[in-house]
Amino acid sequence: MTEPAKPTFLVDAYADPVLVRIEGRASFTNSGSLKDFFTEMMRQGKARFVVDFQQCTSMDSTFLGVLAGAALELRRRTPPGALTLTRVGERNLELIRNLGLHRLATVDAGDFPMNFAGGAQALDTKAKTEIESARLVLEAHEHLVTADSANAAKFQDVLAFLRNRVELR
Repeated sequence: MTEPAKPTFLVDAYADPVLVRIEGRASFTNSGSLKDFFTEMMRQGKARFVVDFQQCTSMDSTFLGVLAGAALELRRRTPPGALTLTRVGERNLELIRNLGLHRLATVDAGDFPMNFAGGAQALDTKAKTEIESARLVLEAHEHLVTADSANAAKFQDVLAFLRNRVELR
């Protein structure tokens, strides 16, 4: 039996908007590389991003928190940047709306052309240390609370646990 393909984020950093395609599961185990990519692209002055969910099989709250953090940072810029989530399936759309991310990003159910003109490259999803992972998950969930204050009640136990974990280091 063959192993399932490793979940990846394919990116085209040279396109405008910058393109990101999710292939497989988007989760806390691989979201750090996407967060680093967004940070670097914004540092380089990129302000428009499109994330394609067509091949996204599932996602967790940490991944959504990374998207929320990127959207919040793009909104702070002058002029403001934009994050568009496209080809979002029914289940993923439900998760996006449940956590309030639709208030920070444009959700486009249409068929945005995902032409990787500069060539698609897979992000390196190198493992993070335990404390780096805890910080990533904590920050992502804090972004979700910023996106929608109702998320504070949903994630209060996770936030308390992670804050305690990070502060002990």
